[in-house]
Amino acid sequence: MHKYQAHAATDVTGFGLLGHANNLAAQQKNEVAFVIHNLPIIAKMSAISKACGNLFSLLQGRSAETSGGLLVCLPREQAAKFCSEMKSLNSAQGASNGAWIIGIVEKGDRQARIIDKPRIIEVPPRGSQGANQDNSATNSDPSSYLS
Repeated sequence: MHKYQAHAATDVTGFGLLGHANNLAAQQKNEVAFVIHNLPIIAKMSAISKACGNLFSLLQGRSAETSGGLLVCLPREQAAKFCSEMKSLNSAQGASNGAWIIGIVEKGDRQARIIDKPRIIEVPPRGSQGANQDNSATNSDPSSYLS
């Protein structure tokens, strides 16, 4: 993360992605907002969540997770390189974990939000093939990305 000039990072666990993104946004020196466009979710869990009446608010980013990964704030010009290196390292080690650009940082109110219809990134379960998905960003204008 240092190599790619990460601004901040947190684990995603008990507060879900949105809760941790809100906590991270609130602690920034500048008045920023995190806008999440992509939700990495374990494969098939989106359908299961819908079938269960969205009981755990998974698609709203509020589902409490254990070992949910890291939320890392990176400069725009470094985010894709970081994701690419994580993909390479994981592939070399036989791991199926990935890294994805999930949103942007913009001037704002120290809050995080998920857009109305985020792209769901179906993450294969640990040990399965093909976990490293598309690392492309959805917007090239902002100065930073969330990964």
